[in-house]
Amino acid sequence: MDWEPLILTFKLATITTALLLLIAIPLAYKLAYSTSKLKPFIEALVSMPIVLPPTVIGFYLLVVFSPSSTFGNWLNQSVGLRLIFSFEGLVVASIIYSLPFMVHPIQSGFSNISTSLSEASYVLGKSKIRTLFYVLLPNIKTSILTGIVLSFAHTIGEFGVVLMIGGNIPGKTKVASIAIYDEVESLNYATANTYSLILFAITFSILVIVYLINGGYLKPLNK
Repeated sequence: MDWEPLILTFKLATITTALLLLIAIPLAYKLAYSTSKLKPFIEALVSMPIVLPPTVIGFYLLVVFSPSSTFGNWLNQSVGLRLIFSFEGLVVASIIYSLPFMVHPIQSGFSNISTSLSEASYVLGKSKIRTLFYVLLPNIKTSILTGIVLSFAHTIGEFGVVLMIGGNIPGKTKVASIAIYDEVESLNYATANTYSLILFAITFSILVIVYLINGGYLKPLNK
């Protein structure tokens, strides 16, 4: 069995999750406390990957990032970045596809915090940034952990989006889900089963640990 698709999958999931965390915290904070009339439209846009088929998202990303499009040509000519059939393209597509799985738990965490905490921080002269990092974020650790795990697991399971954007290039864009598809098409069910069992075991273990922590069963980790 070729281990490269698995390594590439977890590399993609790790990078995507790290970048999503940086993007989701300010976005979730803004959505949680915003009273703008545009808020429902932004929330709907963020949530679109949940309801749209992955192939639809992948198709439109393929059109937008294609070198023949205005944006894709600009990226290629000005920045020297080609997102189609590249690992970088997989990362960008994965961020878009997994965005709601990071934003929603963190937004919910912010929304459930009592406003008295932030108000007390402001009264003590703390800025919004210091209040965010020293008051709000420590109080939503469970929500952040949930967002991280859901985004990581969701990225591991991607198929339609990564196939449309990355294709099937060994060592570059061939992740585990694509490898499983290839093995099934070649009637190599034993290898496909091995890939599937590894992904199942890892993602199931991660989810169990999160539920144990959130449920207070792992006391030392919950402190």
